[in-house]
Amino acid sequence: MTRRLRSVMAFALGLSLLTLPGVAHAQPAPCFDPTAPTTVEEQRLDDRLTPTGPEVGPELVRLAGFEDEVGRFTARLCEPISHAQAMYHVVAAGTELWQEAVKRAQSPQTWDSYDDRPLYWARLLATKALRQWQPRGWALGAAERARLVDGFDRTSRGVEHVRFGSGVRRIAVTGFDPFQLSGTSVRRSNPAGAAALRLDGRVLDTPSGPAVVEAAVLPVLWGAFDRGVVERFYGTALSAHPDALVTVSQGRPGQFDVERWAGRWRGGYPDNDDFSSRGVVPDAVGWPQPALEFIETTLPHERMVAAATGPFPVRYNREFCEWPLGAVPGTGTLSCRADEPTPGAAAASGSGGDYLSNESMYRANRLRLGLAATSVAGGHLHTPVLGQPVDPTALTDAAFERDRRAIADQVAALVSVL
Repeated sequence: MTRRLRSVMAFALGLSLLTLPGVAHAQPAPCFDPTAPTTVEEQRLDDRLTPTGPEVGPELVRLAGFEDEVGRFTARLCEPISHAQAMYHVVAAGTELWQEAVKRAQSPQTWDSYDDRPLYWARLLATKALRQWQPRGWALGAAERARLVDGFDRTSRGVEHVRFGSGVRRIAVTGFDPFQLSGTSVRRSNPAGAAALRLDGRVLDTPSGPAVVEAAVLPVLWGAFDRGVVERFYGTALSAHPDALVTVSQGRPGQFDVERWAGRWRGGYPDNDDFSSRGVVPDAVGWPQPALEFIETTLPHERMVAAATGPFPVRYNREFCEWPLGAVPGTGTLSCRADEPTPGAAAASGSGGDYLSNESMYRANRLRLGLAATSVAGGHLHTPVLGQPVDPTALTDAAFERDRRAIADQVAALVSVL
């Protein structure tokens, strides 16, 4: 964020953070309507591990040092501000939050630098404030509000910040937000998101020379995928002629999987807003849409499996499922195998399943092929599942931090193999 914008916002910091929605839940400031609807994700900001303990999301934001970022953002909304200024503020603040999260992830910290959760919760504090914001002197329509929320969301994920530069190889990587956050699992982390934060902007040594990585963290939301968040990031990346695209998500316990196939089907498992969607992966408006049922990885899987990249084994997963030939997709008995898809059969799941991880691989590589970037390697990496702290009332413990660090570091080592 520019010094000018910081100075414009400075006087508002005298406001008590206890009056700002999203930082704490005391008396809301008059520029916010606490009765305005929020999303299921944002409603989890109230969740606690014990009846008298702190709210988990805001506490993680505080421990990571992002409380001031959220406070500055929210305080600015309570000043006189035009619609144009609001959009500028949203983009600047979202970009600053992403940059601070990346900086934090790549520097020693008092609170574990590998922790991806503070960025997730800080983003939700900001988007909740935008949904409840009541501007002074002008009315904010639903469509305009949605654009503001979307602008903050995208910029705070790194989706709008692809800056490869020149002179080195280029690799684009995405991770994911935490998910399955009900009950005490509200404290979940996602090592794929942690890896993305650790990788963004870094230059890695690869077999073919130095490679700069640009990374982003994707939402666990069907609707955001429908609006083209995957294509937005990878489309920008592809315009810079990268050498590889790697979508990364959390998979199964104890191993990494390089997935062979992405399938053109979503199975309907609920997302972070408890919304389900089942059917053929929709087209992304404005992008090329080759109608491929399965897309095969072009990552160097043999090299990735053979390389000594860390403590977890790396497998090449060939499994896939298809609907019966000639049947309406979604009906009939599935055929699940590890050979080759039947010509003409509709995909029921890729090697990585039928959730958003599979869809991230499918969308990124559908775009890669639609743009005729056939020389670009592309595929998906599933990480081992990260458990939770043993004590159900604890936000972290040594084993939890150790395992997340090991997984994220091995992701970086695997990307270095490309």
